[in-house]
Amino acid sequence: MAIRLANNCINCENLSNSNICTYHKIKVGAEHTCDSFQMKPSLKDDMSCNTCSRYHTPSCAHPGKAAPNMLCTHWAPQAQA
Repeated sequence: MAIRLANNCINCENLSNSNICTYHKIKVGAEHTCDSFQMKPSLKDDMSCNTCSRYHTPSCAHPGKAAPNMLCTHWAPQAQA
């Protein structure tokens, strides 16, 4: 099963640091979304082998081809502590 970013308020560029929707002017959370949803552009950046949790591991789908800055349909985000 693939893991993708949720299409909800947590990943929307209209969300402020205090969890207030700057478009609707209300407090929102992960369970909310709307038709005005705009994905945060920064979440889409740097989806390459360098940021993939499978890079240089046995689970890499293309170990012979994988290289820094290469894009892959098997990309998996690295956990952030």
